[in-house]
Amino acid sequence: MKALRSHAPGGPETLVLEDLPDPVAGPGQVVVAVKACSINFPDTLIIRDMYQFKPPRPFAPGSEIAGVISAVGEGVTGWHIGDRVIGMVGNGGLATHAVVEQGRLFALPDGVDFDTGASLLMTYGTNYHGLVDRGHIKAGDVVLVLGAAGGVGLSAIELSKAFGARVIAGVSSEEKAALAREAGADDVVIYGRAPFDKAQSRELTDAFKAACGSNGANIVYDVVGGDYSEPAVRAIAWEGRFLVVGFPAGIARLPLNLTLLKSCDVCGVFWGAFTAREPARFKEEVAELFAMLADGRIAPRISARFPLERGAEAIASLENRQAVGKVVVEIA
Repeated sequence: MKALRSHAPGGPETLVLEDLPDPVAGPGQVVVAVKACSINFPDTLIIRDMYQFKPPRPFAPGSEIAGVISAVGEGVTGWHIGDRVIGMVGNGGLATHAVVEQGRLFALPDGVDFDTGASLLMTYGTNYHGLVDRGHIKAGDVVLVLGAAGGVGLSAIELSKAFGARVIAGVSSEEKAALAREAGADDVVIYGRAPFDKAQSRELTDAFKAACGSNGANIVYDVVGGDYSEPAVRAIAWEGRFLVVGFPAGIARLPLNLTLLKSCDVCGVFWGAFTAREPARFKEEVAELFAMLADGRIAPRISARFPLERGAEAIASLENRQAVGKVVVEIA
């Protein structure tokens, strides 16, 4: 097998494509011949030792795969060689073969290609958990999505619209604004690049307030963090929900008096921990996502595809905030 592996903390340029022995399925495990691995923001962190989970080195990044089962371990039930599957692996996805625990497997729905399958669970799963379980979204809510042109942001727009919300997309360019509108955003705020001084921060607050309307945003879906977070909190509605999803722009420092003045909630969205702590609920939500995919209510937007030997470039495109939509590594 081939794998793109990290041997020491560093950026994408430190990853090395290597030939390795084929993996063996242990008890309760299967081996998947990987056809596609999507790139997600944690992949940019895990190779730098900046993620919550630090696997022993050497390891291949890549947490979300789609492919075909090539071997089945002892005690595995319900899965067979040749089954088309989606797998959540934590790491190890940027390889021609990956070992997956049977409880982290899902059947790839008929008619769904591998690239789409590999792009579904982490983004839409995170957003379903965030908007429904943490944000308690309901029809008529106003949802402000920061970082709305990335894979997570675009799927947050789609899901919010599917739940009957009005969506304001926060993006950094006209190109990304067009993509957010195509995904269903009702209005768009284009912001500059941080850091912001006080005047720039106030200007962004005013732009968010104007777009969200007089009552403010019932839900702020913050995929960005940094200097973008405080202006969004200032535009939140009474008893609104501020959802902390990610912070590529840095960890925000919020004046806590704003939470009192708005009587709002600040909620963390840690989907990975949720899937481990509540596996039954996780599977229910995946089934709902599959139904929404079949109905056409959601559809992952894949903006770039890379071969395995250029997997480092795929990660760099996300790290540099060049990517719009999902980035997928296709594996022969």
